[in-house]
Amino acid sequence: MALPDRLSRAVSTTAFRVAAVTVTVYLLCAGVVVGMLLWQTNRILTSQVLGTLRSEAELLKVEAQSGDRAALVRAIETRSRPGGPGLYYLGDASGTKLAGNLSRIPPEIAGSAAGGVFRYAPDVANSSSEQLGVAIPVDVGGGTVLIVGRDVEEQRRFAGEMGTVYFLGLGFLTLGGLLAGFLVSRVALKRIETINVAARSIMDGDMSRRIAITGAGDEFDTLAGNLNAMLERIEALMSGLREVSDNIAHDLKTPLSRLRNSAEAALRDARGSEAYREGLEHTIEEADELIKTFNGLLLIARLEAGALEKSAERFDVGRVVRDVAELYEPVAEERGMTLIVEVGEDPQLTGNRQLVVQAVANLIENAIKYSKTAAAAGAAADATITIGLRDMDKVVEIAVTDRGPGVAPEDRERVLKRFVRLEKSRTEPGTGLGLSLVQAVARLHGGSVRLEDNRPGLRVVVTLPKRGDDR
Repeated sequence: MALPDRLSRAVSTTAFRVAAVTVTVYLLCAGVVVGMLLWQTNRILTSQVLGTLRSEAELLKVEAQSGDRAALVRAIETRSRPGGPGLYYLGDASGTKLAGNLSRIPPEIAGSAAGGVFRYAPDVANSSSEQLGVAIPVDVGGGTVLIVGRDVEEQRRFAGEMGTVYFLGLGFLTLGGLLAGFLVSRVALKRIETINVAARSIMDGDMSRRIAITGAGDEFDTLAGNLNAMLERIEALMSGLREVSDNIAHDLKTPLSRLRNSAEAALRDARGSEAYREGLEHTIEEADELIKTFNGLLLIARLEAGALEKSAERFDVGRVVRDVAELYEPVAEERGMTLIVEVGEDPQLTGNRQLVVQAVANLIENAIKYSKTAAAAGAAADATITIGLRDMDKVVEIAVTDRGPGVAPEDRERVLKRFVRLEKSRTEPGTGLGLSLVQAVARLHGGSVRLEDNRPGLRVVVTLPKRGDDR
């Protein structure tokens, strides 16, 4: 990229515009301050000069009132040394100059009782330029005209130099502010370009690409962290979508094939209407299982895309756990198992009551099913299933433990995905959506699901925030 293009992009950034506006406002404020400083400096210098003139005028006025004009003339001549700062003019009533280093009465203050600023030509050799002075008239009586003044060329030069320094300072501040704005915009543009490069790479199909974090802990790192978390979530959803597509094709192909084969076998059966009836009943059973699978998929999809606030309510989660356990007690007893409910206090939870009921029911169903599977396989399994509830500070933990085959550590993350069934033979009925639904419910509430070893068996712990969605 050419330098002019980079300069144009840096200047057009929001960071540079903000810096430029900030510098402009700062310069306006600094200009006001500088103006006030210059005005105050000039006022102080003028006050000092006028104070000196008034003091000297009082002394000369006393000299004149003594009645000795010759003494006054000598005093003026003494003070009117060449090249000195003092400016004097002494004349009689006829306008004749008696003493002083001013050749005439300055026209700027002629007839003025307060005096003022004037320009004069100094009585110095090789000096042709006019200089600035300040003078006041002194009333000494007898028609005598006395002007007492001071050369203020040095003060004027000092004030001018101060003004130059102030304005040069403003100029350097302007250039420094604009340069700082340019550098800030370049840094911001570089960080944003890093994000854009990663975004373009992701749009081209590299879903594993992430935005680099510098470790500075600034707002760009915060933004990059949030975007990376979002990208991880998107990647997980995309991977889940691919897995769901593959699993649907794999898991639904078998029941659909059985459905077709059952219908075809019924048509070929020589028994006629009786065979047709059996075939239709079997078809309805298979169709119900397919509908159940699709309903599970739809529910999980809605949970992952839905909002909790619309259906949240305050309810007693301990009561929910006891009610679900009571519902499954007959099923467990029928299979020779015992349900133990360990619920102490009854904490209140803000969330969707029906979904929490569904999650607890799925966990108990899984525990019953796989405990039965372990017992049927001849494993030394204890036919006890424990449903526990712990009331913690800001969360509640619902734990369901069994003494079945358990889940290997390397499979615990995978088993939470849709259609994942660790039973290779698939002899037990099921769709592999139970734990996926539990995880979706937990995620909707801002919670989590973890699988632990019960030695033997499995312990599934669902953590739910008491205030609902705390994400």
